[in-house]
Amino acid sequence: MSEANKRGHLHPVTSVIREMSAIFDKMGFSVAQGPELETEFYNFDALNIPADHPARDMQDTFWIKTKPGEEKRVLRTHTSPVQVRFMEAMKADPKPVKIIVPGKVYRNEATDATHEAQFYQIEGLYVNKEVSMAELKGTLERFFGEFLGPDARIRFRSSYFGFVEPGVEVDVWWKDRWLEMLGAGIVHPEVIKSAGLDPKVWKGFAFGGGVDRFVLLRYGIDDIRHLYSGDLRLINQF
Repeated sequence: MSEANKRGHLHPVTSVIREMSAIFDKMGFSVAQGPELETEFYNFDALNIPADHPARDMQDTFWIKTKPGEEKRVLRTHTSPVQVRFMEAMKADPKPVKIIVPGKVYRNEATDATHEAQFYQIEGLYVNKEVSMAELKGTLERFFGEFLGPDARIRFRSSYFGFVEPGVEVDVWWKDRWLEMLGAGIVHPEVIKSAGLDPKVWKGFAFGGGVDRFVLLRYGIDDIRHLYSGDLRLINQF
């Protein structure tokens, strides 16, 4: 086949996002998007991470230079701000929300085999008047059962995230060991309140993690930097 007639290839990140989205679509989740240039309010404050909260130290942020008096802006450090934006929309149309948010995020950190300054996350949010941890676990068990196969096993470990309470780490049993894949939990009442909803009426669960980790799992790639090198020898394998 000549150079001019070679077939194009989807990037493995794109392929995995499409696969994940298709699985969640069968469970009633819609794909949502939000801005990559975010305000400090949506990226931190509305997610129960105020200015003096130690959780901010967990996320190395690219701050955008603003004029005096302007609201601070950041390159979003996670896809979670979209949760708040969609819950805000429920004020005008109060009905349950069930979304996933695949998208690009940014962290001001050194790159290595498992870290990049720019990478992809996927977020999930379900808001209704009655929501439980059992529903969260059932949703993720079904997802991993389709993504990894019917023998997939997951476990919840207690953890801390400012925007959920209780919070858990979600591990997957893979090749004789547990792999940490997602953070998850019940949406914190303060986050629901920040979106303008009554936390006594509305409840929710959320989960999120790096898409790149799913790509490494799916294709056996051992270095996240390969995904963003632009090297066509990688992409042409898929």
